[in-house]
Amino acid sequence: MSTSDHPPSELESVRKRLNVVTQKTRFALLQDILGHPSELPTLKELDYVNPSKSQTTIRQHLQKLVNAGIVKEVLLPDDRRQNDLPYKFYGISESGRQFLEGHKLLRAQDTLREIYDRVEKTEDIKRYETAPRPDH
Repeated sequence: MSTSDHPPSELESVRKRLNVVTQKTRFALLQDILGHPSELPTLKELDYVNPSKSQTTIRQHLQKLVNAGIVKEVLLPDDRRQNDLPYKFYGISESGRQFLEGHKLLRAQDTLREIYDRVEKTEDIKRYETAPRPDH
């Protein structure tokens, strides 16, 4: 889908969303989400694979992606939560996936998964990575 396929007001919306997703830190977070084995990492996992960014910075950028409708917060149902494991995850929303596909921003997903798999992880991060996830 090219930008010429959109009416002017929709074109502005597309431009704003592209601006959100192509910002360097947010684009890296999208890549990390897509590379995660379940495509539902926790804030702690995203913090771990982005050591040059603070958790506060990552949280702020995630919120911008959520506000733009690209990323969604996914909560584990109360009855499946465990005290020492995460219950809040971040994934690509359905409209976000369509947007990213429409702008050819998902083509490297297999490569991203391979890169993510090669990251050396602490035992704590491995526990988070294998924690129960909600269906999304």
